[in-house]
Amino acid sequence: MKTSKEYKESLKKMKPNIYKFGEIIKDVTVHSATRRTVNGHAQIFDAAQKPEYKNTLTTKSSLTGKQIVRYLSIISSAEDMIANVRMKRLMFNLTGTCTGGRCVGFNAINAMWAATYDMDNDLGTDYQKRMEKWLMDAQNRDIAISGALTDSKGDRSKSPAQQKDPDMSLHVVKEKKNGIVVRGAKVMICGVAAANEIFIMPGTNYKEPDKDYVISFVIPKDIENLTIVETRRPSDTREQEDGFDIPVDIGGITQAYLLFEDVFIPKDRVFMCKEHAYAIKAVMNFIALYRAAIGGCVAGQGDIMIGAAALMARANGLSEKVFRQKITQMIMNNETTFGMGVAAGALGKKHPSGVWIPDILLSNVNKVHVATLPYETKRLAQDIGGGIVETGCLPSFQDLNDPKYGKLLKKYLGANCSGETRAKIARLIEWLTIGAGVPGCMHGGGSPDGARMMVNVKSDIDHYMELAKRLADIKEDIKVEPKKK
Repeated sequence: MKTSKEYKESLKKMKPNIYKFGEIIKDVTVHSATRRTVNGHAQIFDAAQKPEYKNTLTTKSSLTGKQIVRYLSIISSAEDMIANVRMKRLMFNLTGTCTGGRCVGFNAINAMWAATYDMDNDLGTDYQKRMEKWLMDAQNRDIAISGALTDSKGDRSKSPAQQKDPDMSLHVVKEKKNGIVVRGAKVMICGVAAANEIFIMPGTNYKEPDKDYVISFVIPKDIENLTIVETRRPSDTREQEDGFDIPVDIGGITQAYLLFEDVFIPKDRVFMCKEHAYAIKAVMNFIALYRAAIGGCVAGQGDIMIGAAALMARANGLSEKVFRQKITQMIMNNETTFGMGVAAGALGKKHPSGVWIPDILLSNVNKVHVATLPYETKRLAQDIGGGIVETGCLPSFQDLNDPKYGKLLKKYLGANCSGETRAKIARLIEWLTIGAGVPGCMHGGGSPDGARMMVNVKSDIDHYMELAKRLADIKEDIKVEPKKK
């Protein structure tokens, strides 16, 4: 497996095609807009070789028998899925934020492994053979793979084929013997700057008229005719500078728009093309896997928020025990999402392809919790931290080190520790709660309303009523006539 140095070298060798603020990013490993997310992902490579993290971050390949990083594996058991949830929590503990340049691609690999099996079995295609060949190569190269599902969509009341502009969802514009040509965009895609390759999946359910939009493939990040634009967060201007206004260069989250302008995809990297009936199966596989594991993600960052809040209490001269009730609530929030993810994995089922698919009901219940509980944890971290972390009144790193008045600022920021230490804690909490460290809890992996809809679909109310009727010895069939429109 690669070292972090070898991983960074692999990114340096790629053709620059990422832009931000109108500037092409020539080297993602050093540019201020991308280096933090690269550094975060680089930690995976080093941590995977440490004895204390090896069981969490690595596993034996079901394809080659070699030890590989878990992000490139096929999830084949409940134990594998639970290890995935633990891995997500660990990486947030180590980096403070998202490492989506590996985790979304990991889920996409497993979702499509099951979907390609179904298509090959039903239709006689050879998609899984192609995918197996590619995946074995990816494991041997130990590459970082991001995943992309979300299309720009256009008018949400219309299907992809009904849009005035056909490019509002990524689609096939030409089929050749040796591959396909695609045009469109994938938007708000996490961790692309830190990835070597990008795994593309369909983003929703499609009907027969939309079949040109049903595609899955994997590409090198620097493939010809692909332009990548990094998006902007409010804290980006601060992140262009050095100093403790953001945490040390250990992690960072980035999102990007992927603009496909007639990109050619070789046939051996195409894993789905126009099989519209199988798109929703692939998406549902992804949802089950992703929404279970994200419970570990937000718990991992919540762990850091608890630690930072307790540190700020002590920095202010107070024992963290003063805030014990609030800290206890933060802990319960973390363990709720983590526990739901573990439960979804434990109660899942094995697909005929060998992929372990978590329980879809519990995965979606977890998504609803992920869209709510972390925000309560963030609010409590700000509450415990006080005005220095929440009001935006903390002087900048540059001012705190100004030769004229910096010493005075640090003096008056001091409390039960130095002013500089107190400022560092405050900036960390600010970064975790309202800054660039915030992961996509609300809509990452789909909207909470969509998850609630899935909970409703997967819940059998009639079964619950039959349980109640049996206990009450009710034989009468109680019905409600539907209201006339």
